[in-house]
Amino acid sequence: MAHPPQESNDPSPRAEQEAVPRGRRRLSPRVLAGSSAALVLLVAAGFAGVSVLANDDQANQTTDISTPPPVVEATPPPAITSEPSPSSTPTDPLPPPPAVFYQQAGPPPGSPLEAVEPMSIEVSSKQTGTVLPTGLVGISLEATDLANPQLSGDNAEIVASLTGLGKPMLRFGGNAVDRRFFWTSTGEPTPSNLSGDKAHPVRAVGPADLERVNTLLESTDATVSLTVDLAHFDPARAADMAKHATTIFGDRLVGITAGNEPNGYPSTGLRADDWGVDEYIGELKQYADAMYAVAPDVPIVGPGTYSESWWEPFAQADLPQEKILSFHHYPLSQCDGAEDPLGEPIMENLMAAPIHDRAQDYRLQAMAPANAAGLNTWIPETGISACPGSNETTETHASALWTVDYALSAAKLGIPRLSFHSSLITCQGGPPMSSICTGGAYLQPDGTFYERANWYGQSLVAEMAEGWFLESSQSGGGLAYSYAVQHDDGSVSVILVNENNPETAAQSDVTISLPDGARTGVMSQMHGPSYGAQNETLIDGRAAPPIPAAERASIPGFVPGTTEVSLPVTAGTATVFTFTF
Repeated sequence: MAHPPQESNDPSPRAEQEAVPRGRRRLSPRVLAGSSAALVLLVAAGFAGVSVLANDDQANQTTDISTPPPVVEATPPPAITSEPSPSSTPTDPLPPPPAVFYQQAGPPPGSPLEAVEPMSIEVSSKQTGTVLPTGLVGISLEATDLANPQLSGDNAEIVASLTGLGKPMLRFGGNAVDRRFFWTSTGEPTPSNLSGDKAHPVRAVGPADLERVNTLLESTDATVSLTVDLAHFDPARAADMAKHATTIFGDRLVGITAGNEPNGYPSTGLRADDWGVDEYIGELKQYADAMYAVAPDVPIVGPGTYSESWWEPFAQADLPQEKILSFHHYPLSQCDGAEDPLGEPIMENLMAAPIHDRAQDYRLQAMAPANAAGLNTWIPETGISACPGSNETTETHASALWTVDYALSAAKLGIPRLSFHSSLITCQGGPPMSSICTGGAYLQPDGTFYERANWYGQSLVAEMAEGWFLESSQSGGGLAYSYAVQHDDGSVSVILVNENNPETAAQSDVTISLPDGARTGVMSQMHGPSYGAQNETLIDGRAAPPIPAAERASIPGFVPGTTEVSLPVTAGTATVFTFTF
């Protein structure tokens, strides 16, 4: 993995907003161990200062991040009980005290440390009924990116970037699908009524493109969700794409959406001013019928809007195939803050409680009609902001912290898939909110891929094994959120997103209370020096996904058999504590 080379302003929306990245030179090799400058060290007990991650060679011998995490079947794991387990009986003694403890990153030197109220996390043995699934986090791209030759299983760079996200869903849609995208299985000329520009050209996509993309899906064990053009009404063409897609992708094709944000068609000139949700439902039924005839097992995902009034009609629409309710969500999209100051994309809003609370409320509103109709809810396009160009939140360590909390809180609500909108345009001049970007001069990709700060937040979540959320409570801790997940093998992960300011806040004294005595306790941590730091987010001291759980160091001071763990936790971090019982 590597941080991008360097940031601009271009007034295009979402993945089409432009920025020239700032930051460190690309690191090499792609998989890096922490150097002597890294802040996260694994320290052997009794040998303070001895780093297990001494150099690149050692890291490459111990950690292969090209291997995706193991898959866990989506069946409920056994509930934790207070009764002694066979592993804790005298015939199976507790393991010896850990020999290697994890040393966290500390606050920047000379920081004016402000005390943070101690934090208590109480983990219950009771499951909430919602799941942290495999494939929770994914990438959203423009539909025209299907024609990009870089999306291939032969491209080791993009394979490495996607493998670091577990088994992601690649969603293809965005503004391009109704403006610059043309599906043809017969090589027809591209219609003249489609228009683009140098950065966002019109692209024709055919079966050969899907075949190439499928090699990428196979190389990364990913899934795909497609979007068909609805603005130019053509159910037969949509059905033709669905037929070829289901033949080529098979079970990896998890859904098809008709149109991108159709609620906005009248305001963007794609439909008449009086075209609305009733017209959408009528046309959607014709699309659904045509696609069902050739791909009956592929769900329709929709409406894919940011307008609440469209959710209920979609949930109630009578379609022949399975439906999945979807909506798009960019919490800080009041670009000038005039109408809603809390929605302005500034750091003060990103690192504050209202963004978390308001996101919860909005997502619950979307889920209500879906739950009533027995449907799943997806967020196939999301990010911090839909405002044009760069702002003080893009490419920052704070965006990585927000990403971890947003993904986990969505899953705990019961949302199994969300894709962060991104782009294959170059880092130089490319969209600043994209979690991946390509190297090279503007619009001249050189074949390399880079991962921005928010990618590291996605990776921290993606590496966790599937499991069921446990009921838990927290108190104190300032700006911090916690989650508990029980995995299929009975182990439990407690995730703490400590969003207190790493430049000013002291470490939080955290106590985790468990429902049973833990035999082992290990940890992994994402960190950065400041909210606004760009290209400085690391996991376990490396520009790479987390160290595999089996190779992690123990929680400082952990004692086998304990039901309570206490330690100070550095501000501006997201930490995964994993316990076996």
